[in-house]
Order: sequence, then structure tokens, then C-alpha cells
Amino acid sequence: MDYVDLNLIEALDALLAENSVTKAAARLHTSPPAMSRALARLRRTFDDPLLVRAGRDLVPTPRALELRGEVHAVALRARALLAPSNTADPRTAVRMFNLQVNDMLSTTFIPPLIDDLRVQAPGISLRLRPENLEDTPALREGLVDLEIGIVRLGDPEIRSETLLTETLIGVVRPEHPLARTKTVTPRRFAATDHIVVSRRGRAHGPIDEQLAELGLSRRVVAVVPGVATALFLARETDVVSVAPAGLGRPMLNTLGLHTFPIPLTLPSLTIGMAWHPRNHHDRTHQLLRERTRHIMTTAVDSAEQGV
Repeated sequence: MDYVDLNLIEALDALLAENSVTKAAARLHTSPPAMSRALARLRRTFDDPLLVRAGRDLVPTPRALELRGEVHAVALRARALLAPSNTADPRTAVRMFNLQVNDMLSTTFIPPLIDDLRVQAPGISLRLRPENLEDTPALREGLVDLEIGIVRLGDPEIRSETLLTETLIGVVRPEHPLARTKTVTPRRFAATDHIVVSRRGRAHGPIDEQLAELGLSRRVVAVVPGVATALFLARETDVVSVAPAGLGRPMLNTLGLHTFPIPLTLPSLTIGMAWHPRNHHDRTHQLLRERTRHIMTTAVDSAEQGV
């Protein structure tokens, strides 16, 4: 195969279909001299004249007639193989995608995404991968197709997109003293017991730094790996937790929790999605990213409107 020019297959298909160098050249948008050179190469390759003169016309040899059907089939398969990927409709594709999301998004974002995909692309299924893959090159290794949440880019080639920014709010059960407080001051906020969310088990964070600048400190009674766990604990005992104001609203409403502004200047949370370049031009993956973007935007808009 080192000396075979696969472009000759296309030329031979046109020649055998048209029985004319001129018409074959027009069919392939090339010149008659170029097609004549292609025919000469084909004759050498097959050791057969393929097309011979019969008066003013060209007629196929028996060898050419043998080749005509197979050459045409090969040419069709080659065109299909090299056709742009947008010939496939991602809305009818059957695919399983591996997603990595945190526990809170699993309960607040994944349900509407599933409902959306059941309409927009019913052949797409989702597999939620464990959060312990977060600190591994899971996107590079293909263990995760799309990461959604607070994205910490590790591998330089990873693509990412910011979806929204979130404000943290304080959360307590309705029976908690802070729920009956008109204004939660930093001192009142620090004086109560807290639950901290940290996948790495860290009890100290930006809230403690802000309190320290005010000469205050808080008591952390528990450190948990996920927001959902912290909110369930906050529902059952008198502790303060935190949650994102928009994306956390469905779970906060379901659990009947009271919320209040945190009386500190805390950085916003940036929620985004990340994927490996191998999936960047994949149309079905593009559809998944498009629907993720839509669901995230809709969720926050609904939360802001109090829906």
C-alpha cells in the first residue's frame, strides 16, 4: 500500500461511470489532462487498459466491468467515512456519558437534566462518577466525559466554561435561634456552632479568615465532605451550614430550611464545566454541554424569581 494513491479509487469510479475522460474530469471538478494522467496510472496499477477506444467513444474492458461495482461500493464507503460528523443527529444518538458532579448538584441539577434529555435526546444516558476522581486526571484518561461544579483545572489541555457565579448563604433549621434573629451580625454568626463542608477534611476556610479579621472565631462541630450531608444535619440539629443561594434553593425548600445572608465579605463561587479536547467537536457531547448550560441558567433564574 505504500505506493497506492487512494485518490485513484475516486478517479476510477468516475471513469467507469462516465466512460469518458472529459466527463469524469467534470464530475470530479478537475481538468481532462489530470484525469488522463490518473487513467494512465490506473492502467499501470491494474495492468489493464480499463477503457479503450471504440470509434470516438471509450468502452470498458472485461476487467473494468469486473471492477465497476466493487470500486463504486468502496468509493461510497470512503465518502461516508470522511463525511463531516454533523451528518449524524445527536438528538437520536445512543450514548452513555460519565459525569462528575458534587452531591448537592446530584440532587438539584441532575433531575432536571435527566427530564430535559428525555425530551431533547432520549438516547443519552448518564453515569455519575464518584467525587474521589476530582483530584485525578479523570478527564484526560477518559474516566469522566464532563465535570460540572467548582472546576479546578489540573491538566493544561482541558477545556472549561464558566456557567454561573454563586453567593453563599447561611442555613439553619426554623427552630434555630438565628432563624428568629432579625439581623445576623458577625458576632451572632460566630457564636453558634457550625458545620463545615470540605472534601479534604479542612475545618478552616475563608469564613474563619474573615472572622479572624474581626477578632472573632467560630466552633466547628463537624466537617463533612458534601453540601447535601451538611444540609441534612442542619435540619436535624442546631448548627449553621452554608449553601449556594441559587443552585441550593430546591434542596433548601425541600428540607424546609431557613436562610440568611452571611454577614461577611466572602468570595463568590464559580460554577463551571470542563471537558477534554477529544470531546470538544463531538456533536453529541456539544448537545450535552448545551443542555447543561440551559439547565444551569434556568435553575438560577427560577431561584431568583422565587420559583
